[in-house]
Amino acid sequence: MREYCQRGCIRRTHRKSGPDCWEFLWRENDETGKRMRRTLVIGTVVEFPTEDSARAAVNGLRIHINQNRVRRREQTIDVADLVDHYVQTELSDNADWYSPATRLIYQQFLKRWVRPKWADVNICDVRTIAVEQWLRQLRRADDIPLANATKAKIRNLMSVLFNHAIRYEWLEQGRNPITLVRQSAKRMRIPDVLEPCEIQSLLAQLRSCFRWMVLLDVTTGLRRSELFALKWSDVDFSGLRLEIRRSIYMGYVGNCKTEASHNSVPLDERVAADLWLWREATPYRQADDWIFASPHSQGKHPFWPDAVLQKVIRPAALRAGISKRIGWHTFRHTFSTLLIANGENVKVVQELMRHASSRCTLEVYSQAQIKAKRQAQQRLVRMILADEADKLAPAIQGHSQVDME
Repeated sequence: MREYCQRGCIRRTHRKSGPDCWEFLWRENDETGKRMRRTLVIGTVVEFPTEDSARAAVNGLRIHINQNRVRRREQTIDVADLVDHYVQTELSDNADWYSPATRLIYQQFLKRWVRPKWADVNICDVRTIAVEQWLRQLRRADDIPLANATKAKIRNLMSVLFNHAIRYEWLEQGRNPITLVRQSAKRMRIPDVLEPCEIQSLLAQLRSCFRWMVLLDVTTGLRRSELFALKWSDVDFSGLRLEIRRSIYMGYVGNCKTEASHNSVPLDERVAADLWLWREATPYRQADDWIFASPHSQGKHPFWPDAVLQKVIRPAALRAGISKRIGWHTFRHTFSTLLIANGENVKVVQELMRHASSRCTLEVYSQAQIKAKRQAQQRLVRMILADEADKLAPAIQGHSQVDME
């Protein structure tokens, strides 16, 4: 079985022992300029059951083999080829440009969104308006429109993808069609923030490590990837602080999100005391054990954040009478908002949040509470209408007496 194409061919070959395998054949010039035939085993039919799967596996390889020839304008490159080459060169385990979490997210975005729509399109035929229109109609699996922030990330990833083609001279400089694609990252809804009484009600509905998990998160503002990556060696009980050394995402352990994320976090003595009680109770209390180790994996891995949220925290919130939609980032937003409401210095809040700039702290993570906004407005009105308020006081009192009669 053989499939000939413009850039090499794929064939299925039989083996004396073991399953059949797929081979990729192509011709190229050696050092002397002599035309040579090359063969490379792609994998077995167990790994790639169909020709299509085998063909997809060599897309990135085909570009690499022909990288000198694909610079010619008459040579066509599909988006699928470009995606595969980008994944192999920039998102492999050997590449150190991105954290493991970022590599995994990029691979998921390319597989779920970019490839299904653009795989067979020539990279020279991708148009700005077409990408804009495509982004507008993207929807989740439950048919809810995709969040603007997610669309903006897809747009930015596509721009990176086409810059990758420009770097390898498969597109001319300035030919990135994504540069002028307009896609807002504006939130479609304001994130929910919990009131102190709601936090207390939620904690009252939680037991065991889940209570300490939420308490630690809402009093430190840790990202979920940092919270679940904590080990007992990261806790300085005598110095009352947490050392943030790593993050974990989809089971992959890597570095923290930013350089500022590595800053230590202060730990209140009451929270530290509760955390010490949990260490005494858990069977996984060694220095290198996860603080929130999952018993289902015999402590080898921490709990899965999404599972805890769906099966434990949200049901507990419903029992507590909280109708707000709670996610892990809700606790981080709440932490920042309550600090601002308490009148804390913005620089202090920024460093507690471990943001690179205070702008992110104020514009993204902090919301003014309605009580604080009303009090601020009342103070301003009293400043402006001080004299009028004194004059109107007797009249208001007179009206009140008439109403009572």
